[in-house]
Amino acid sequence: MNEFPQSIAEAVEQAKKTVIDAIADGYTRLQVELVIPEIPLQAQSLALEFANLFLESHGSGVKVMFPDTGAAMLAKRDWGEIAFQVTDMGGRFTSIEQQIAETDEIFIMVCPSSVEVERVETLCNLVGDRPVILLIPQLEDVAVVGIGLAARRLRDRFISTLYSCYYIRPLEGASILRIHPSSWQIWLEKEEGYELAMELSSKPMGEELDRLLIQLTTPEGEAGKNNSTIKKPGLLGNLQKFLKALSQ
Repeated sequence: MNEFPQSIAEAVEQAKKTVIDAIADGYTRLQVELVIPEIPLQAQSLALEFANLFLESHGSGVKVMFPDTGAAMLAKRDWGEIAFQVTDMGGRFTSIEQQIAETDEIFIMVCPSSVEVERVETLCNLVGDRPVILLIPQLEDVAVVGIGLAARRLRDRFISTLYSCYYIRPLEGASILRIHPSSWQIWLEKEEGYELAMELSSKPMGEELDRLLIQLTTPEGEAGKNNSTIKKPGLLGNLQKFLKALSQ
């Protein structure tokens, strides 16, 4: 049974182990999703952790890709001498195709958003069965909110092929957790820690998620009333400490 992380640092350690397990099980299009607003600000530090995770097994075959040239250059400056590669996802003067080499063995794409989604798709199509890890992707809105024929085609053609091997999203008094190979789970915050409340075969979203949370948090006999007593998730209690540690 999964253990609910008691801090963001524990969640990151869970995610690192989960990525290794998912790749060993044959998955190659992976998402590591920590759906917490402040986390993308520490993307560089987290990218370094995940790159080092594969350094022993893949060495210089590890390629870390940032959304733009500026972020890639900043990482190179801050990290100093490293044994893996750092670049961007292409842009105005460089295509994503030019950023791929035969010697690349594993790709870590940091914080890709709707702006880069077509480049991410192109890379995934070109690299074959080499693992691609989307670290803290910002694609949730694209998958859920996008309207029109182009958005539907993108979801069907590409986004639906991505595998969320690790997902955590704190809500008010609850949290969604998915750790490969387990199912999707809803955990409720109690006086001490979190308690597993429900397991689902697919990711709960939108109105379905709202309905489930009301069902799980409304006392029996009080259905239909507004539950205003749900606490904010305790998982975020250690967030500032964790972010400060990453920035040191």
